[in-house]
Amino acid sequence: MSNNLRSLRKLLLITSILFISCSETDCGCVPPPEEPIYFPPNTGTWETKTPESMGWNTANIAALNTYLTEKNTKSFIVLHNGKIVLENYYNGHTDTSIWYWASAGKTLTATVTGIAAQEGLLNINNKVSDYIGTGWTSAPLAKENLITCKNLLSMNSGLNDALGDIVTPNNLQYVADAGTRWAYHNVYVKLQNVVATASNQTWDAYFNNKLRNPIGMTGAWVTDPTALSVYWSNSRSMARFGLLALANGNWNGTQIINSNYLNAATTTSQPINLAYGYLWWLNGKSSFQLPQSQLQFNGSIITTAPADMYCALGKNDQKIYVVPSRKLVIIRMGDAADISNLALSNFDEVLWQKINAVVN
Repeated sequence: MSNNLRSLRKLLLITSILFISCSETDCGCVPPPEEPIYFPPNTGTWETKTPESMGWNTANIAALNTYLTEKNTKSFIVLHNGKIVLENYYNGHTDTSIWYWASAGKTLTATVTGIAAQEGLLNINNKVSDYIGTGWTSAPLAKENLITCKNLLSMNSGLNDALGDIVTPNNLQYVADAGTRWAYHNVYVKLQNVVATASNQTWDAYFNNKLRNPIGMTGAWVTDPTALSVYWSNSRSMARFGLLALANGNWNGTQIINSNYLNAATTTSQPINLAYGYLWWLNGKSSFQLPQSQLQFNGSIITTAPADMYCALGKNDQKIYVVPSRKLVIIRMGDAADISNLALSNFDEVLWQKINAVVN
């Protein structure tokens, strides 16, 4: 037998061994195709998958449900890549019941502001008074004109946060130049006026046409006497919005909100509170501030949660958690778990311990 033939047979043998080894051990030489994100139809059945198919620790689901029940929860939904893995309702709540988003709905305002920007109706770097006129605060005109739409998105308008939720001019008082002080403040709601003026539509009409209806949400905005505009919907509508965020602003092939804007919204927006984007809270940062406080705390806002998570957090523990690395969207609606709070609470820490016991 010639040397060339021996070499060929040896090569074929090695190739066969490698092929068999890869096939039998699933070595990952050719990775399996990634599961595409699933988008539920606007009407009809939302597809599900089982915790068992995910390899989750199903023995710990009962403890999670017990904790949620004890902590005044009304609904809890977990999506993986868009499909429902867990969905439970508690304390008389049902899948058709509506509940308030509270400040978790700030992220709806941030998103629609971004949609208006991508349509060329506004520029977030322009001052607010370009759209709604001067005198919308009681600050000196030169100071008012420092406040941009981006300052409202980032919570660094420089206006006094100690005067309550009312956003009439006499209640919006100057404390510091815009951009120099972070403070959790209801003044963000003025962005709804900006969008309405820039689009020549009512806020509700523009929101419904550009965001709510395209992704199959239901619900409505309710304005109370303080001019606080709060969104109310069923829990699955909140899950749809969280899924839109997970999908980088795309809904089943249609780009609802520019992914570059959404990326900016879910990264640090200013150097004062590193854990805050455009009305989204950001986990995994080195420090953070809390509502109604100028203190800075070291570490992540929720130490038990994934570092890449970002979240919409509302009064009395309304939650949208988005975890890109795990392809998870988690929704919690209900009454305050312990005591009334504006956004973050100790409940987040313990809830994530319970979630981790299931999904890890």
